[in-house]
Amino acid sequence: MKRRDVIKGGLVLMATSTLASIYKPAYSKTYVGGSGAWRATPPPPLSVVDGSRLVYLTADEARLVGAIFDVLIPADELGMGATEAGCVTFLDHQLAGPYGTAAKDYKLGPVVEGLPQQGPQSIMTPAEIYRKGLAEFEQAVHAKFDKSFTDLSEEQKIAFLKSIESGAIAFDTLKSDQFFVLLLQNVREGYLADPMYGGNRDMVGWKLVGFPGAIYDYRDWIVSKRGKKIDIHPISLLGRA
Repeated sequence: MKRRDVIKGGLVLMATSTLASIYKPAYSKTYVGGSGAWRATPPPPLSVVDGSRLVYLTADEARLVGAIFDVLIPADELGMGATEAGCVTFLDHQLAGPYGTAAKDYKLGPVVEGLPQQGPQSIMTPAEIYRKGLAEFEQAVHAKFDKSFTDLSEEQKIAFLKSIESGAIAFDTLKSDQFFVLLLQNVREGYLADPMYGGNRDMVGWKLVGFPGAIYDYRDWIVSKRGKKIDIHPISLLGRA
């Protein structure tokens, strides 16, 4: 089935449904009672993450995360690296919030070893995984190099992360390859999240991939740029370009 056929089918279904509602007699009932008219509650004001202080990670953990993130997304001619872009700040605040506590996830067990496509099966929260994972990460680095990850050369950092990614270097309790996947996932999120969450400073990630951000109306570009490349300066949820 082609996408165009699906869209056409949906339009036909919408049209027939509309016609049916026009030509079909309307029947309704009146219900007495209730609590009165519904009133919309205004959403809470948007707040910007304060990157001036750590809220979950320790200073040593933040330095380690920054060193790891800067290997995964280094600074180059295309843009700033992960730490400069605020990815550590993003992660720190995420771990201190509902994501870090796994507020929306079931974590009571029993824990059953799942299939690879089912992802990690653990009762640990992301915040707990990072606390234990970073400690075991550093232990593995010291066992191999007798120094901290932050003191390794760039080549050593890359080689060690490759060993973690492949699972060649084992941690004591966590699976090293799954911890690497989490690190990579979170640094990507920090680099591409709305700047109000602490990462993607100056919308560097959005500019890199050409994402326009929180723009609600594209009509001006659709009319004037038909068939042409659209170059839109991104705008964050806070309304700042």
